[in-house]
Amino acid sequence: MRRLPATTVNYGLVAASSFSPFVVLAVYFVRVVHMSPLQLVLVGTVMEAAIFVFEVPTGAFADTFGRKLSLIVAFVIQGTAIVVVGAVPNFWVIAAAWALWGFGWTFESGTWEAWLADEIGVERLPGVLMRATRIGYAAGIVGLLAGVGIALWNIQVAVIFGGVVTVAMGVACIFVMPETGWSRKPVEERLFAPRELASTVSTAVRFVRAQPALLLLIAATVVAGASSEAFDRLWEAHFIRDVGLPHVGSLDPIVWFGLFGILISVVGLVISTVGIKRLETAPSPLLARLLLWLTTVLTVALVAFGLAHSLAFALCALLVAQAARGMLTPVYMAWLNRQITDSSVRATVISIAGQADAIGQAGGGPGLGAIGNAFGLRSALVAGGLVLAPAIALYGRAVAHHGREPELEALPTP
Repeated sequence: MRRLPATTVNYGLVAASSFSPFVVLAVYFVRVVHMSPLQLVLVGTVMEAAIFVFEVPTGAFADTFGRKLSLIVAFVIQGTAIVVVGAVPNFWVIAAAWALWGFGWTFESGTWEAWLADEIGVERLPGVLMRATRIGYAAGIVGLLAGVGIALWNIQVAVIFGGVVTVAMGVACIFVMPETGWSRKPVEERLFAPRELASTVSTAVRFVRAQPALLLLIAATVVAGASSEAFDRLWEAHFIRDVGLPHVGSLDPIVWFGLFGILISVVGLVISTVGIKRLETAPSPLLARLLLWLTTVLTVALVAFGLAHSLAFALCALLVAQAARGMLTPVYMAWLNRQITDSSVRATVISIAGQADAIGQAGGGPGLGAIGNAFGLRSALVAGGLVLAPAIALYGRAVAHHGREPELEALPTP
C-alpha cells in the first residue's frame, strides 16, 4: 500500500483519536463502577506512575528503533487496555488496565510530535499542530455523537468501541505512515538494545541540561501536571454531585456531557481557526507570551469552575478552561520542538518533558483526591487551579528574558 503524506496521516490519526471514549468513561466510572473521588484520582495516579517509570525508556526506544514502530505499539497497547476497562467494571481491574494504558501512552508521548517535526520541519510545525487541533475539534463532534449514541444503548460497549478504534489506528499506521525524516541506526548498534537505549537517554539528558529554556519548560510542566489531575478526573463528577444537571425530560447525564463536549469542540474550532495564521510564522518570544497568557486564563477558569454553583457559570468556566488547554498544547509543543536542535534525541527529550508531567500528576493527584474526599470536590478543584499559579511565574520569566535563561546559561555546560 502506498504511503500517505505525513500531514495527511497526522490529520487522520487526530480525527480517529476523537472517537476515544473518555467522555463516557467518567459517567461509566461514577454510575457503573461507583468510584469515590479518591478512587477516580487514584486511577489516574496509577496511570501516571506507569508513565513516570516508562516515559524516558520508551522515548529512547522511538529514537533508536523508529517513531513509526513506537506509535504502532502505542495504539495497540492503549486500545487493548481500553477494551479491558470497558469489559470488566471492577476498580482493581480498571486500575491495572489503566496502568497498561499509561505504559502504552509512553510509546506515543513525544514520538508523535518528533515524527511529525522530522517529516515536515520544525518551522511548519506550529501551523500543522493548530490545524490538527481544529480537525480534532471538528471530528470530536462526530465522535461524541457516536460515543453518546452507543452509550445510551450500552455504556460498556461505548468504551469497548473506543478501544477497538484505537487498535485500528495502530494497524493502519503499518500500511500508510511514512518515515523519511528519521535515520535508522546501523543494525550492529540495534543488536545491543539496552546499551543503545541507555546511550540515547544519556545523550538526551545532557542535551536538556545544556538548554536552560528546556529546563524552564520542564519545571512548568511538573506544575501543570499536578494541577491537571484534579480537573481531568473530577470535572464530570462536579457536575453530577455539586452543580447539578438540567432536568429536561429523562435525558441521561451522558447526553448532557455529550452536549458539553460539542460546545467545547465548537468553541475550540473557532479559536483554533483564528489562531492558525498567527502561529504559522510565530517567533519563539510570541510563543512564550502565548503560554503565559493562556496559563493565566486557565488558572482563573479552573478556580472559577471549582467555585461555581450555577450550571451556567460552571459551563462558562469549563468552556474557557478547555479552550485555553486546547490552545496550550500546540503552542507548548511548537516552542518545545524549537529548542531541540538535535533530531536524534527529539523523541527522548519530549519524553523527558512528558515524564515531568507524569511526576506532577502522580505527585499531586493523591493529595488532591484526598482533599476531595475530606472537603468535597469543590475544594479539590480549586486547589488544583491554584497549584498552576507557579507556572505563570515561570512563563513570565521566559517572557522577560525573551525565552532565554541568562543566569543558567552563565553556568558551565554539563
